Amino acid sequence: MRWDNLGMPIAIKSGAEIDAMRLAGRLASEVLDLLTPVIAPGVTTREIDRIAHEHMVNVQKSVPATLGYAPPGYPAYPASLCTSVNEVVCHGIPDDRPLKNGDIVNVDVTVIKDGWHGDNSRMYIVGEGSIAARRLVQVTFEAMWKGIVKVRPGARLGDIGHAIQTYAEAAGFSVVREFCGHGVGARFHEEPQVLHYGRPGTLEELVPGMIFTIEPMINAGRRDIKEDRRGNRPYDGWTIVTRDRSLSAQWEHSVLVTDGGYEVLTVSAGSPPPPVFATAGFGTPALALSA
Repeated sequence: MRWDNLGMPIAIKSGAEIDAMRLAGRLASEVLDLLTPVIAPGVTTREIDRIAHEHMVNVQKSVPATLGYAPPGYPAYPASLCTSVNEVVCHGIPDDRPLKNGDIVNVDVTVIKDGWHGDNSRMYIVGEGSIAARRLVQVTFEAMWKGIVKVRPGARLGDIGHAIQTYAEAAGFSVVREFCGHGVGARFHEEPQVLHYGRPGTLEELVPGMIFTIEPMINAGRRDIKEDRRGNRPYDGWTIVTRDRSLSAQWEHSVLVTDGGYEVLTVSAGSPPPPVFATAGFGTPALALSA
């Protein structure tokens, strides 16, 4: 899916711009830290949105990028974050339905600080999740990192997509094709488009100063998706679900291409640590690596 501002040249960030993106990324991650103890059975996603909104606006003095966001062909998004529960693949709108024990939920937060966007998401298991749900969430997290560790100057975007696809499919899951990662910076969605499937050695070459998201959406069943039109409820213009109603999971980081490798910008004190394969040979922390 193409968003606004795609089709433009890839922006290469300067040192000062990278510093601004580090701040925006950390703030976005800190919103997810704040929400970690909040997400529990009985809590509504609207309450999660309220807490996050107040923190962004009143504490961080940042702007929720999704609130009022209206790319061509879409209605204005009505909330300060996205909450995608169970079979919802992406762009779930917070509402008054309470979360239930065993639900899985993706919370996607983008803040704007001093004109720069920090974009990230995490999965949360509500209460005691099933073994199958926990496995989907974990494999999706690892698939994201399989893509991240491919980032270095001279690599290709196809290397990232191939690493994610092969890892997810080897685990018996499928990769959503209609949505992708994207460049991020002064605009919410920039070039390049970052596919989560593909062939190694293809697509754009990575160069230092590129910043983009890696955000695979992985389904427990088939990869097919559709607009959410259950019952007589009109489509809200945003919510996407798995066609077979299987569970879907997503994780997202914003990543900088450095001179020698990569740096994950959306990190904070409560960020889940990288998997072992992402730290082997580099020591800790493993969030700013050189090849």
